[in-house]
Amino acid sequence: MSSATAPRPGPERDPGSETGTDVETAPGTGAGPETEAGTESSVDGTTPTAQPESALSLPLETVAAAAPGPAVAVVAVRAGESRLLCRGASAATRFELGSVTKTFTALLLAEAVARGEAGHDDPIADRLPAAAVPEGYGDRITLAHLASHTAGLPVLPPGLLLRAVPRFYTNPYEDFTPEHLLHALSQTRVRRPPGERVRYSNFGVGLLGRLLSDAAGAPYGEVLATRVLTPLGLTDSTCDPGLPQATGHWHGRPRPPWRIPGLPGAGALRSSARDLRRYLEVLLSPPPEAGEVLRTALHDVTRPRATAPGGDRMCLAWKARTHTARDGGAFELLFHSGGTRGFTSFAGFCPAARTGLAAVTNSSPTLRGTFIRTAYRTLRDLSAEAPTR
Repeated sequence: MSSATAPRPGPERDPGSETGTDVETAPGTGAGPETEAGTESSVDGTTPTAQPESALSLPLETVAAAAPGPAVAVVAVRAGESRLLCRGASAATRFELGSVTKTFTALLLAEAVARGEAGHDDPIADRLPAAAVPEGYGDRITLAHLASHTAGLPVLPPGLLLRAVPRFYTNPYEDFTPEHLLHALSQTRVRRPPGERVRYSNFGVGLLGRLLSDAAGAPYGEVLATRVLTPLGLTDSTCDPGLPQATGHWHGRPRPPWRIPGLPGAGALRSSARDLRRYLEVLLSPPPEAGEVLRTALHDVTRPRATAPGGDRMCLAWKARTHTARDGGAFELLFHSGGTRGFTSFAGFCPAARTGLAAVTNSSPTLRGTFIRTAYRTLRDLSAEAPTR
């Protein structure tokens, strides 16, 4: 989200281009000393243990140097090796992820499909009151359309901007409730058949989170924790804005914790460096202990389902882009960026090279920011030279 644009929980800007970066500021907690790549000193309070220099160390430094916030955490994994670099925060400090939350919502959908509780092609009309189904082609929208940004819904729900004005610089989504979401749907008209084109939509993925949590009979954060976060060992990750986290900043000013009650599936998650490392590891190699359902879901979210403008492909929430490796072969990166009124985030991985990178900082996106673009390029370069290709 850019501070000069309508409030969005980390809209998908193109991190591979020279323009349009999406930097989310994450508040510095001051909890814990600087943690160099590969150490865990700030996790448990023990004395840091020196580790040999790694080929991942310089790339982590490069990304951290582009961070606009006073706190930054960068994680890289490649071919079984992993490194952390945390400054102004510990490896357990929570940062707001903004739209990177959408990748978890997509995983929650894939998990429900793997359980047999839902189908990718289930129409949303079967899960909504008749009066809430969008006009036009709204009755053709499926769950997979929501997750792949091909539903044809607008970026933001009708009526949200008006409600956002009083809290535009702090919590623009705070007054948009779950009840407002259903009303906004009833005011929406889908003008083209779903599946025809990719159109990024916070509205759509936020609705997906609502439908999945309603089906499970519990709030989104609770369902996500029960079905995804806890089974994968992501113990620091939470949607609760009341738990300790870094303090976000916008143009150098502290911001309150992000609240997005009506669209939590679009941008409510907080996570730590050590949880993001774990997330990348399970995406690259779904572990047996996760169970067959989650292993199936982790593979499912990486399958391309639509082609975006410019040739990129959309998976379930993740965007996929093809690059050329050092040896001339092709490889694909899956990535997502995010932002809130105080944080910037990026996460991406390359299955072929067994490489992943995530980066968070506690400062909002700016038009001239390079944090997300630097993170993306670093991931691309690490994947291009990976010896395990």
